[in-house]
Amino acid sequence: MGSFSIWHWLIVLVIVMLVFGTKKLRNIGADLGGAVRGFKEGMRDGGHAEAGGAPQVTGTTVEGEVKGKTESKA
Repeated sequence: MGSFSIWHWLIVLVIVMLVFGTKKLRNIGADLGGAVRGFKEGMRDGGHAEAGGAPQVTGTTVEGEVKGKTESKA
């Protein structure tokens, strides 16, 4: 009574395919596989990034000046 037979699992699989469709299930599988692959790469590269010191921040700074003050009444 604790486990299901192969027929129970096949019926569940058919119902899931009817509800979601095979294209949606394929997309979900691909997204999940990509997430797991990215997590594994991050765990593998994570030890090397910490040994390098502080991370480098790249970008641009925009400086400006306020010419006048506008007031709005709410």
